[in-house]
Parts: sequence; structure tokens; C-alpha cells
Amino acid sequence: MEDEIILDNTLKDGVFTSVEKFIQWIDRYGETSYDHQSFFAGPFGGKAKALYYKHALLGTMAVSPMILFEAFVPSARKLFWKKQRFPIADAHYAMGFALLTEITGKEKYYHRAVHFLEALKNSRSPGFKHYCWGYPFDWVTRNGTIPANSPFITTLPYVYEAFEYVYAIDKNEQWLEIMHSIAEHSVQDIQDFKVSQGAYSCGYGPYDDKGGVINASAYRAFLLTAAGKQFSNEQYLKIAQGNVNFVIQSQQENGSWYYASDSVRDFVDHFHTCFILKALVKIQQLTGHKGCEAAIEKGVKYYLANLFDEHGRPKPFSKAPRLTVYRNELYDYAECINLGVLLKNRFNELDERIIDVIQDLLNQWRKPDGSFRSRKLLIGWDNVPMHRWAQSQLFRSLCFLLYREKQVN
Repeated sequence: MEDEIILDNTLKDGVFTSVEKFIQWIDRYGETSYDHQSFFAGPFGGKAKALYYKHALLGTMAVSPMILFEAFVPSARKLFWKKQRFPIADAHYAMGFALLTEITGKEKYYHRAVHFLEALKNSRSPGFKHYCWGYPFDWVTRNGTIPANSPFITTLPYVYEAFEYVYAIDKNEQWLEIMHSIAEHSVQDIQDFKVSQGAYSCGYGPYDDKGGVINASAYRAFLLTAAGKQFSNEQYLKIAQGNVNFVIQSQQENGSWYYASDSVRDFVDHFHTCFILKALVKIQQLTGHKGCEAAIEKGVKYYLANLFDEHGRPKPFSKAPRLTVYRNELYDYAECINLGVLLKNRFNELDERIIDVIQDLLNQWRKPDGSFRSRKLLIGWDNVPMHRWAQSQLFRSLCFLLYREKQVN
């Protein structure tokens, strides 16, 4: 069946106008920003969060000021940490501008895409033979503190795609070499952990000796499937298959996926569900994988029934890990739109839901300066623009939507 147009002309014009205004905003605002983790990225917040994971009562008291600021004075992030550049955001911006190049044919967008690739070349994680990226701050987790610039498998596929998108335009061999280096890092520096016959979980990064995070394995499975096809590498495809098998086996009977398979991090949230589904969709599109098809069908059914609120807006959690201080999140809107475009015309209910989500985004989340609100809080909004959370993801999703619309005209 041929693709049908998702948007009517009025909504399409609204999306295109939003993209243009967003570009004007980023030109004024700059390419660094505060972050969702800014409250805990500095020494004070980091120590408080580490205490929270070690001693629940004392830790709760220590993190309470940051949680209160996050809930009621989100602009207080600037008191705890600094603006930074985020590789995962640069990758999304590169993809968005590459898509705009394809849509409009304007060379200025191509140059913007290349600009972000050059930024990525400069921000690669030090100390590794192959190209890799992570977060520019120390990330405090329940398993300890991960030092700044430690590579994450959850970042690599976006950077791989960013170079892939631009390579499709200019055929610059430099980009292809970096893509190959990214794939080699994900094979040589990321561990696999056998879960069952033929199923392997992977580490979140080179430091991870346990694995179990389900979206991490989904990301690696997609990356190595794409690279396996690009470079005709059977080893990549074999490793990817083991990770795919783990992801599919980790799906619950109701169609959901927990964050991890460790019986501790068993929450179910919106954007991580989207991460897993979009990886499976891309793998199926590349290979025709039947197991992916069945998991997608089951997963989308759960997604539609449990991860939207009574108004049809993306809901952060169907099973929350803790008390949350917000009602809705921009990241969920960005990934919802992305998933909807990938699955266009496969699920009628999802197609209809995406229209409502886009309309709500343009009506409620778009700010006069061209950026978007970050969160709808219990009272008011978090209006602090954060490139990683999720201005860049939304920009790329809207550009992807326009690109797919252009393909059917």
C-alpha cells in the first residue's frame, strides 16, 4: 500500500513554521544548554544523589531541595551546574538539518548538518581507539558514578545515523569511515552477557559488566544491523541477532518492556518504550525479521492502551519507579511522533493519535521564542530549554515527519 499523507495542509504548514522558528531560536540561544540532570551533575547534587542510593532516608533529605526546585523553580538549574554541549543533541540536530536538506534542496541546511558532525568529531570520548560518545557530566546512578564522557551504547546509534544521513547526501568517505569506527567500538568495547540460548544482553558502556538494560540491547541490535548491512559484515549481524533475541524475550505478556531485566528497575515509561519499538521497527525494515514484527504488534497495542492519558497526551509512566513531579514531558512527545512516523499506516489508532499529539504540541508546548516547553509540571511549566531533553529530539522528529510527507507528494 502506498504511503498516505498524515497531515492536512494547515497542520503541515504549522509544523514547517515551527521548524523555521526553532532554527531562528537556536541561532540566538546557542548550542549549549542546561540539562535534565543539571541539578545532580555538579558536586553538591551528585553527592546528594549518591547518598540517596546508599541511604534512603538521609538521601531523600539530601535530594529534597533539588526535587523541590525541579518541581516548582526549574530555572534554578543554573545554580547547580553549567550549560554544556551534548553529543546526542548534536547528532539529532545533524539529522534534522540533513532531512531539511533533502526536503528543500537548500545548501545552507547541508552546511549546518556538517557543522554538527564536525562538533561530534571534536567531542568524541577520549582514550578509545574507535569513535564513541557519552554525556559531558558525571552521571550518578544506583550502580555508582559514571565519569563524564564515558561512552554509552544509547548514544552511538544516533551519531551513527547522523553521519549516515549526511553521507547519503555528499558521499564523503570520511563519514563512512567514522560510521565503521562506531560499529567497531560497539563490538570491541561493549560486552555481551548470555541470558539464554541465542539471547544476549549487552553492556550500557565499556564499564558495564552486568548488562540487562533492555533499551541498550535494542539500540546495539539496530546499530549493528544497520552497520552489518552497510559494510556486509556477518559478525555484526550475528551479534545483533543475539541482542534482538534478548529484547524480544524480555517483552512481558502484556506487551510492555521493563527498563531492565534485573527485577529492580521494573518501571515502564513512555520514551524508553519508544526507544525499543523504534529499534525493532528499523531492524524489521532492514531485514524483515518476523520476531520483530510480532513484538511490535504486541508492543504497540500495550503502548496505545497504557502510555497515553485520558486526553490522548503521552503519559510518562504506566508503572512509575517513584513519585514524579510532572504530568507530561517533551521527550515523550518527540519520541511518540518519531515512532508514529516510522509506523505510519501500520496502525490506524496510532496514526490518529499522532495527529492529536502534534496538534497539542503546537497549541500548548510551542513558545513564542521558537523553542518548546520541557515539561508540564504539577503546577505550571518547566520552560527551561534543554538540547538533550528534548529540543533536539523534537526538532529531528518534526523534520522526519516533514520528510516523510514530502516523499508521498
